Amino acid sequence: MKNLFRFFSFGFILTSADCLAKPNLPSPATAVSARHFHNLSAEDINGKPTLFSEYKGKVVLVVNTASQCGYTSQYRGLEALYQKHKSKGFVVLGFPSNDFGGQEPGSNAEVKKFCELKFKVTFPMFSKANVTSIPRSPVYEFLSVQNPNAETRKTPQWNFWKFLVDKSGNVMNAFPSSTEPDSAEVNAAVEKLLTAKK
Repeated sequence: MKNLFRFFSFGFILTSADCLAKPNLPSPATAVSARHFHNLSAEDINGKPTLFSEYKGKVVLVVNTASQCGYTSQYRGLEALYQKHKSKGFVVLGFPSNDFGGQEPGSNAEVKKFCELKFKVTFPMFSKANVTSIPRSPVYEFLSVQNPNAETRKTPQWNFWKFLVDKSGNVMNAFPSSTEPDSAEVNAAVEKLLTAKK
């Protein structure tokens, strides 16, 4: 009877281990590497879901913005850059965030009104996002953590940090806040990606 109990106990342990095992699921490393910029989505500033698959074949500049920052005037340069290149397949995506110095305290509606009236912004703006705070926006989780390009896998240090993404969804450049969006450096990087073959 004692041996029989051991047999059933041993069998139970095996069965429990088998139930807990997940041999067919990808490892965390595999799951992370499978993430891609064009698989992301976010709500625009009006609350409408936007699939980033619609940006396939386009060059994208992702920027975390704020309305009360020393760099807020960069909205003007971002709009100029957008107008210069949008006909060639370029788009700017603005993500308001209150993570740095509490410099974006307003609601989405207030941010939208400010951008349109003060800087005549026409490029897509999105709902306020957590750039560094938890839970971080999936967009910035990808850019700062899951981005396969180690050279551009950066955590923004302040408002108006810029990530440049190519037509295939690869993050090719990361520009700090101090780099003006309509600078020669950014323009050259955008033009290089626009003329590159996919």
